[in-house]
Formats: sequence, C-alpha cells, structure tokens
Amino acid sequence: MLSKKTKYGLKAITYLAAQKGNQPVQISEIAKHENISQKFLESILLSLRKTGFLGSKKGKGGGYYLIKDPQEILLTDVMRILEGPIAMVPCVSLNFYEKCEDCPDESSCSVHKLMLQVRDSALDVYRNNTLADLI
Repeated sequence: MLSKKTKYGLKAITYLAAQKGNQPVQISEIAKHENISQKFLESILLSLRKTGFLGSKKGKGGGYYLIKDPQEILLTDVMRILEGPIAMVPCVSLNFYEKCEDCPDESSCSVHKLMLQVRDSALDVYRNNTLADLI
C-alpha cells in the first residue's frame, strides 16, 4: 500500500507543478489546498528539496518551487525518494536488493517469480509517467 508520505508528496509536487510562473508557494497554502498536515508536509517537502526536485526561498514571498520541468520528473524517482523500494519483497528490488533469509533458492521460488512480475508492472507504469502526466 502507498504510504501517506508518498501520497501527500505526490499531491504536493503536483500542486506546485500546476502553478503558473514557477513562483514559490507557501507550505500553508499547499497544506490547506491538499488537506495535509502542515507539519507532516514540511518534512516531505524538505526530503524533496534535499534530493534536488524542489527549491525553497525564505522570507516574504518565500516557499517551495519546482527546480526541474515536470516532464523531466519521472515518477520512479519520486517514488523511490518518498517510498523507498518499489519492489514488494527485497529479493526482487533493483536498488535495494537483499536475499530473503527463508529462501534457499530464488530461481525456484514461486513468490520470487510472481513478485518479479509485480515489480516490472509497477516500474512500467512509473517509468512511463512524469509529474506532467499528473497535472
């Protein structure tokens, strides 16, 4: 299941992407419009700023704004920052691989085979959609 952090992060950056002129938007405005706790939203936007998706400006007229064009922001990148691994089990993760302790042989594991298909399907959707597609 998608975490609230990821859901709110996607809603917030979609809101920012829909703004005209790429002007900074205050956290309070985003929180009110998207019905998100302002305190929780602050930590989400900070993560997105630290990873190069957002910029911020302090003071009067300050707030958060997109650094990249929405067409350049792949949902795979946003998902991995906010959600972590896209794969449902660690043995099929591309970026966070770990061998399952209870599985002696991945090549004969039925769960492994199924989860590879699930991962690939999810990746296909995320890779073929950008932030621009959510606007």
